[in-house]
Amino acid sequence: MTQLNYQPTCSLQALQQRAQLYGQIRHFFAQRQVLEVETPVLSQAAVTDVHLQSIAAQRQLHGKCQTHYLQTSPEFAMKRLLASGSGAIYQICKVFRNDEHGRKHNSEFTMLEWYRPHFDLNDLMAEVTDLLNTVLPTTLQHAPQQLSYKQAFLQRLKINPLQADLAQLKALAIDNALDIDLADDRLAYIDLLFSHCIEPDLGCTGPVYLRDFPPEMASLAKVRQDEDGEWVAARFELYINGLELANAYDELIDATVLAERFAEDNAQREARGLAAMPIDHHLLAALPHMPSCAGIALGIDRLLMVIGAYTQLDQVIAFPAEIS
Repeated sequence: MTQLNYQPTCSLQALQQRAQLYGQIRHFFAQRQVLEVETPVLSQAAVTDVHLQSIAAQRQLHGKCQTHYLQTSPEFAMKRLLASGSGAIYQICKVFRNDEHGRKHNSEFTMLEWYRPHFDLNDLMAEVTDLLNTVLPTTLQHAPQQLSYKQAFLQRLKINPLQADLAQLKALAIDNALDIDLADDRLAYIDLLFSHCIEPDLGCTGPVYLRDFPPEMASLAKVRQDEDGEWVAARFELYINGLELANAYDELIDATVLAERFAEDNAQREARGLAAMPIDHHLLAALPHMPSCAGIALGIDRLLMVIGAYTQLDQVIAFPAEIS
């Protein structure tokens, strides 16, 4: 009989660092009177984003078997709380994304998500910086840098991703030894160039807030015009040592626009041979009552990688998917 290894992939030190981090986070938000909340992990609706695949689960509800979905984020339920008058809220919870495994990924991971009514993205960046200075082993030596998505492309690849056409992007990919056939998916080529040529160097000399994404990448964020009059998604991502730690939005609260985005997502899913996802109509009903706010999702496991100078996610997770 083969003897299975029952031991965790992380060290006792990593477990202790996780426990300490949870305590620091809770103290940080308690001082700021941000309420800790808890919402369901299973939902009748699911995220429609073509780049996120939900894990389905069967459960009995009033005697009938129904397909529900493990959350990829607590976002939808937390926004229903915001619309109900909760005020500023945060949550530490498990989230799930199908078939995401590797050095920086596990299909089950831990997320810190919080929402700040009447904050703009600059307010939220300042609060994230305060949190980093609280939880990192040493305080930040340099103030985090802000960099637009457009600036990052212009600096590294000498091209404006908001204006570049498909032919230009394909040629640039080939020039950078990325001869991969992505058909006529312009955004896929932008993402390919970003992930291979730009992302690995982001935040290597200090945290970077990458902001103002292409408008097609708005997801649940508002869109606005940048200083050049070009339309961008009002969102930012936090990078440290080439690792994306957090994703933040100036939250879209127009239910009509969001319903259109959900429908467009599902149309794209079907065109790619993916199943259309059930739309969260509770969220759409809540949005007209939701205050203007900024929200952010931060990966706890990746933050622990930075705190402990770990190189792989399984060094901070007790039992990754392969042995759970």
